[in-house]
Amino acid sequence: MNTESLAASLFQQLQQGQGLQQVSQQLGIDPNQASTAVGAALPLLLGAMGRNAQEPQGAQALLGALQRDHAPASAGGGFDLGGLLGSVLGGGGGNATNGAGILGHVFGGNTDRATQGLSQATGLDSSKTSQLLAILAPIVMSYLAQRFASGGNANPGQLSQALGQEAQSANSGGLLTSVLDQDGDGQLGVGDLLKLGGGLFGKR
Repeated sequence: MNTESLAASLFQQLQQGQGLQQVSQQLGIDPNQASTAVGAALPLLLGAMGRNAQEPQGAQALLGALQRDHAPASAGGGFDLGGLLGSVLGGGGGNATNGAGILGHVFGGNTDRATQGLSQATGLDSSKTSQLLAILAPIVMSYLAQRFASGGNANPGQLSQALGQEAQSANSGGLLTSVLDQDGDGQLGVGDLLKLGGGLFGKR
């Protein structure tokens, strides 16, 4: 089993191809800024998904969404980052590339907080961090689908465990807590999770 974090693994794939360069061009920022911003955004997205996947039925709902909208077309289909990024930036692909819709499920009513938190962490203005999260959200979903929802790999328990580790890692940096801390006490408690509503991918 690969012990590298999901965020680190996906970030590496974005670095190896033209992904980071395409993102930097789309946002109109230099590649170093894009690298820093993506490096902060991926743990935030995966960590928030991890929080939701710990909720009752949360991992099952996420797995269902991955299988329905994001799984590779064929059992042997790999993670086509280049093609996916082209669809996301080009505005095609329906639900699979609807970044804003995915973010609404991931952060509940806190998408603006996530955008502002990422903006403060990276120095980019919030319009760019909002755009960045919307670009990355479908990529994260497709990546998770390829890892956990394709072929015989569909296992909500594994998905929940892996995303739980991402949530712990993201939380250690403080950004996830600051984004999702609803009651302002500096800690992410049950009250915060209840206010978040655990609404990840609950819609059919």
